[in-house]
Amino acid sequence: MGREYEIRREVELSGTPEQVWEAVATDAGLASWMFPMPVPAAGAAEVWDPPHHLRVREEFEGGFNALEFIIEGREGGKTLLRYVNSGIFDDEGWEEQYDAVSQHTDFYLHTLGEYVAHFSPKTGTYIGEVPGGIDGPQASATPDGLDRLKGALGIASASEGDSVQASLDGAGSLSGVVDYLRGNFLGIRTDDALYRFFGRNAFGGPVGMQVHHFGAVDAESAKQALKRWLDAVYA
Repeated sequence: MGREYEIRREVELSGTPEQVWEAVATDAGLASWMFPMPVPAAGAAEVWDPPHHLRVREEFEGGFNALEFIIEGREGGKTLLRYVNSGIFDDEGWEEQYDAVSQHTDFYLHTLGEYVAHFSPKTGTYIGEVPGGIDGPQASATPDGLDRLKGALGIASASEGDSVQASLDGAGSLSGVVDYLRGNFLGIRTDDALYRFFGRNAFGGPVGMQVHHFGAVDAESAKQALKRWLDAVYA
């Protein structure tokens, strides 16, 4: 059995409604801040009103998942986004599932804002598995999993806005700024990428990461190199 849930958010983004629409209603746009996901054709969406309103719904056995984006222009080139995600979670562990998805939602919407403000209209290359990203080893699924990763990046006591300079061994180097550090999630923005780190150890899983890269990059090679680095952090 399952029970319905609904997560609502309202965020102001530094971009035009057209930029936000391209980010949430196109395959390339979604890959630039969340992960690659096919967008239903206009006729298959419940609501398709560019650049103002998009609602999609997927039915599956025993439940559904729906996403809604209501986009309103504001003065100064800004946009107000009203976001709704609804669906069904299993009764067992409902609260834990809701908490995990709620925290992921805040992180993803922040990443959307970073993408629109700093990289749009470019679109990015997604580096990671879909949808989870790149998982660390089981050794990262401990209470201190994310803390160990922050230590490896040299930002054990960092705050949002702090600079980051770190070596990722065979995956290159990371030079940027901490743009998100809340709860179980860490975001670092560089000149050409958004690095996202997920402390899923708080929800019983391994620490994970994904990258949205806005330069020239071989996604598969980069994914393998980052996986080796992440494994080494917990070796």
